[in-house]
Amino acid sequence: MKRSFEITGVDLSPAMLALAPRLNPEVAYRVGDMRSIRLRRTFDAVVIADSVAYMRTERELRAAFGTAFVHLAPGGVFLTYVERTPATFRQNATTRAVARRGDVEVVLIENQHDPDSADTTYESTFIYLIRSRGRLRVETDRHRLGLFPLPVWRRLLRMTGFRVTQVVGEPDRPGARGNATFVCVRSAGKRNL
Repeated sequence: MKRSFEITGVDLSPAMLALAPRLNPEVAYRVGDMRSIRLRRTFDAVVIADSVAYMRTERELRAAFGTAFVHLAPGGVFLTYVERTPATFRQNATTRAVARRGDVEVVLIENQHDPDSADTTYESTFIYLIRSRGRLRVETDRHRLGLFPLPVWRRLLRMTGFRVTQVVGEPDRPGARGNATFVCVRSAGKRNL
């Protein structure tokens, strides 16, 4: 994509943005919060992928959608990704992955836990076992993420002014697995922020 389109990336973390140009030097980067940043320009497309999971309340989720809306030209396309919903969440689901490069091996263990099923958040904890030259280093990372049913996503997108044109994947359907991606279009009318 970066060879065919002009791309601007936004992140809260200056440290992450300092690393990003190593992989994608063609991309323009800005420090900011997806709930409130204003870049003073519009785009033909806006994508908020897995980072949208950090929106832990309906208010935060709608604010992120509002940011996408104000940065889209009329008729522009917005893509956003639903990683988990209450219907697909599995308490204490644990996955692992192993990667090796040279004499370094990293084992990633990820655990999903919801300490309070009555709210809209859950915890995702990552444990990294890093082995290099016979030594083990252990790092942990804990994230609090949002958990909303698909109808909430649809309602907030529509309230913001988007027309939902397609949902790729329907994880809330009985027997379904996986994630959902919303494909939305900014209507030409007034926004409802």
